[in-house]
Amino acid sequence: MLEPATRPRLEAGGHLLNIRGLSIGFTGRSGETLPILRHIDLAVGRGESIGIVGESGSGKSTLALAAMGYLKHGLNVIGGDVLFPDRDLFALSPGQLQDIRGRRLALIPQNSGQSLTPTLRVGAQLTETLKLHSNTAPERQAARVTELLAKVRLPDPHLIAGRYPHQLSGGQQQRVAIAMALAGEPEALLLDEPTTGLDVTTQAHILELLRDLAAQYGTSMIYVSHDLGAIARVCERVVVMYAGEIVLEGATRQVLSSPDHPYARGLLASLPRLTGSHLPAALDGIPPMPGGVGGGCAFAPRCALADSQCREQRPGLETTERGQRARCLRSARASEIPIAPAPGEAGRRPAIDDDRAALTLDAVSIRYARPTPLARLLRRAPAAATVSDISIAVIKGQTLGLVGESGSGKSTILKAIAGLLPVENGAISLPDNQTLAAEVERRNPSQLRAIQLIFQNPDESLNPRQTIAEIIAQPLRLYFDISGAELRRRSVEILDTVRLGAHYLERLPSQLSGGEKQRVAIARAFAAQPDIVLCDEVTSALDVSVQAAVLGLLDTLRRERGTTYLFVSHDLAVVRTLSHRVAVLYQGRLCEIGATARVYSLPSHPYTETLLSAVLEPDPDRAPRLAAHDAVESSPPAAGCPFQRRCARRLGAICDEQAPPWRDAGGGHRIRCHLPLDTLQSGPAPAV
Repeated sequence: MLEPATRPRLEAGGHLLNIRGLSIGFTGRSGETLPILRHIDLAVGRGESIGIVGESGSGKSTLALAAMGYLKHGLNVIGGDVLFPDRDLFALSPGQLQDIRGRRLALIPQNSGQSLTPTLRVGAQLTETLKLHSNTAPERQAARVTELLAKVRLPDPHLIAGRYPHQLSGGQQQRVAIAMALAGEPEALLLDEPTTGLDVTTQAHILELLRDLAAQYGTSMIYVSHDLGAIARVCERVVVMYAGEIVLEGATRQVLSSPDHPYARGLLASLPRLTGSHLPAALDGIPPMPGGVGGGCAFAPRCALADSQCREQRPGLETTERGQRARCLRSARASEIPIAPAPGEAGRRPAIDDDRAALTLDAVSIRYARPTPLARLLRRAPAAATVSDISIAVIKGQTLGLVGESGSGKSTILKAIAGLLPVENGAISLPDNQTLAAEVERRNPSQLRAIQLIFQNPDESLNPRQTIAEIIAQPLRLYFDISGAELRRRSVEILDTVRLGAHYLERLPSQLSGGEKQRVAIARAFAAQPDIVLCDEVTSALDVSVQAAVLGLLDTLRRERGTTYLFVSHDLAVVRTLSHRVAVLYQGRLCEIGATARVYSLPSHPYTETLLSAVLEPDPDRAPRLAAHDAVESSPPAAGCPFQRRCARRLGAICDEQAPPWRDAGGGHRIRCHLPLDTLQSGPAPAV
C-alpha cells in the first residue's frame, strides 16, 4: 500500500514532459488505498519518442492520461508530479488545462468511436478543432480539413468530411481521430493504441507520418501499444510496465532484441512471427490485482527465475551491464528465458485428415448500395458490388484466413455467411447440398447452430446487464433445451474449456478484463457445438500475451472438436500462425488463395506482396517497404484488374481493360494476375 506523499518543490528542467514519483490509485471498499501506478519516474525530451508496453492492466493507459493531467473517475493522485514543461498539470485549473490540451498536448485515444461526436459531421468536428487549437485562418479551414484527412490516408477526403462518424468504419474513425490530434500541431502527442483498428498498410503509412512529424516539427511522443512492431518503428526508447511499475527501460533496439528482464522476454515470446508457423507461447499466470502485490517482486509468481529472495525482497530499478534499467534481482540471468519458441515446442497446427468442404461459397456477390427509384428510372449503372464473384471451399477442420485492407470485404463475407447480410448472386452452402437462406430468420435451427460468429469487440456483443451464466445459458437452452442443474454443469464445463472457472458465472462483463471477455465470447460460440466458427478480428484489441493464449485456445478447440474456422485479421503474422490456407481480398475481389506457406512466399500477387512488405516487425532495423505512390481507393475500377491503379508492375492496357486470369502455381495455390508465374516469382518488391 502507498501512503500519500507531500509534493516536492517544482523545479524547471530541460525536458518537455517530466513525470516524477507519480503514484495514482483508488480507495477500496475497506477504505484502503489501492495503487494503480507506483512511483513512476519518466522524462520525455523535446522531439523524443517513448514507447510504453505491457499487458492489459499494467497501467499504460492510466500513465498516458496522467501525462495530460487527466484521471479517470474514482482515481486520485497519491503522490508525485507531472510537469509540462515546468508547470504541474495536476495543480492547474480547468481553464489553464484547456489552453494546453489540444494545442500543445494532444491525445489520440484507442477507442475513436467514443472520442467523436456522433451528431456532428467529420468536417465540422475538424473545423471546430482548428478553431480551438490552431491559428488557421477561417478561409483556410476547409482546405486544411481536406489536407488532414488526406494525410491520414482516407479516400475521397471531401466526401469523408461530409459524413457522420457512424457512416465510417472503425479504421476510418481512428484515422479521423488521428487527424483531429494533428490539427493543432501539438508539441507532444500521447498515443493510446492509435493503430489497433488499422490494416497493415494504413498502419505503416500512419507510423511513417508520425515519424515525419517528430523529425520535421520536433514533436514528442508517448506511444502506448501492445504492438511491438509499431513501437520498434516509431520509438527511440521503450518503457516496460508491470503491475503499475516500470520494470524495464532502455533503448528500443536493445529492449526488443535482448531485454534484461524476464517479463519483457516473455512478451517477446508471445509474439506471432511472420516467418514462422509455430503458435506463440503465452505467459503463464495472470498479473496481480491492484493492491495485490506483496513485499517481493511483483512478477515473481510468474517468473521462471524467481527464488525465495525474489518473493521476499522488493527490487529497485537498477542499471544493468548493458545500460538498461531493470527492476529485477536476476537481470544478469534474464537471457536464460527464450524469446522465441524452439522448433517443435508449440505444434504446427496439424489439420484434420479430411478433405471435404465444411462450407462452400459459389460465385458470391454482395452489394451494400441499392439503386434508388430515380436511378432505376434513369437507367443509371449500379454501383460496383461490395463483394464480387467469390468462390471458396473451406475444408473441414481447417482454418482459412481472410486478409486484405479495410474495405476489402472480409467482414462482409462473414456477415453474409452468418445470414446478417443478403447475397445478391451466388450461393453459400453446407455439406449435403444444404444451400443457406440469405436471411438468418429463414434458416433452420440446425443451420443456425452450425455457424457461430465471434465479433471483434466483446463489449459490443456481450449484454452488459447479463451475468456470464445467463450469456452462456442462451445457446444451451436454444439448441439443446437444457435447464436446471444440467444447465449449470454444462456452463461450468464450457467455461473450463476456455480456461475460466465456475466462479466467473455470477460476474458481469464489466467485471472482466478484455481477454476474459473475449474468452466468454468464444465460450458462448462453442456452447452451440458449431461446425464452423467465424472469427472477425477476435485478437486485435488484446495484448500479446492474452492474444497468444486465445490463439492457442482456438487451435486446441479446433483440434479437439474438428471445428472449421474462417479467421479475419489485419495482423498477417497472426494469420500465418493459425491458418492452414489464406485467401487475399482486394476491394471485394479475390486475388490469391492457397496454403499459408505458399501465399506468404513467392510467387505471389502484387497486392499480397504489398501487404507483406508493410508488415511491422519488432526490430528497428527492419523498416516496412511501402510503395512510393500508394493511393487509397474507395471502390474498384469498372473494368480490368481491381488492383491496376496501385500496382507497381502494371502491364498497361491489358490490366486496365481485361479481367486477369487465374494462374495455377501448384498445390492448390492460385493467383489472379496478368503477369505470368515466372515473372511473379522473380518480380521486384514495392519501391520505398
